[in-house]
Amino acid sequence: MPLDIFIPYWGDPGYMKETVNSVLAQTSDDWLLTVVDDAYADLEIQNFMAGFNDPRIKYIRKEVNGGITANYRTCVSLATEEVMVILGCDDVMLPNYVETILAAHKRFPSAAIIQPGVQVIDENSDVVKTFVDVVKQKVVRPHGNGPQLVSGESIAANLMHGDWLYWPALAFRTDRMQAVDFRDGFPIIQDLALIMDMIYAGDQLLIEPTVCFSYRRHSESASSSKLVDGSRFVGERDYFAVAAGQARELGWTKAERAAKLRITSRAHALALVPKALLARDTKAAKTLARHAFGS
Repeated sequence: MPLDIFIPYWGDPGYMKETVNSVLAQTSDDWLLTVVDDAYADLEIQNFMAGFNDPRIKYIRKEVNGGITANYRTCVSLATEEVMVILGCDDVMLPNYVETILAAHKRFPSAAIIQPGVQVIDENSDVVKTFVDVVKQKVVRPHGNGPQLVSGESIAANLMHGDWLYWPALAFRTDRMQAVDFRDGFPIIQDLALIMDMIYAGDQLLIEPTVCFSYRRHSESASSSKLVDGSRFVGERDYFAVAAGQARELGWTKAERAAKLRITSRAHALALVPKALLARDTKAAKTLARHAFGS
């Protein structure tokens, strides 16, 4: 049973080549790779992909750029295997990723989402430890030894307190992934929104501690570029209101309270206020403060 790997491509060709090569370097050959090029202007990756003569590898180029949400939907619609992953075009699979994910799925077939162990790398592919990731992995993430299968209100409340998941590293049971859809209007937080929709629908999340993925964190990402100007947090605030409503309908009072509190999201915004003020961007500072202290 191969792992269905999809890369929605738009971005730096150098990072993208590193991503593709990390798939080729897997200890397990049990994978399929589909690259969906969202009409990126530079044809370097199209030429790069044309050099592979491997029936497991497929390259699709869209005629018109549709944006990241549309490309995610395309990837999900193309999946045919039991388990799929939407790999970021600047992230790196460690050689044991496919092996780890397939073994986890075999052991816990009911898990709709698998979060493996992750290390963080910078622009130069050096392993780093950032304050954000230390908080995510050491404070917010549920503690425990070995694999943990979690579901229901406890994990919903936990994720509302702080999103410690790494979207590009996640593997999904394809049938459960195809049973939901990405929400329009939340381009920066759409990953958490989809996962929460799955959790609210009763799906289970498996925490597999084996480190097998390198998540790239750098200042040029879409989410990072929208942090200091505060625009990301406008979308977050709107989404948390939606999530609180979903929890309320289920009678999950702890999850509803956590969504309204959005503690780590508020703290993150507050921490960025001094940076906005130093940049003399009073509009951004007000937006950040509003998110940190508003209802």
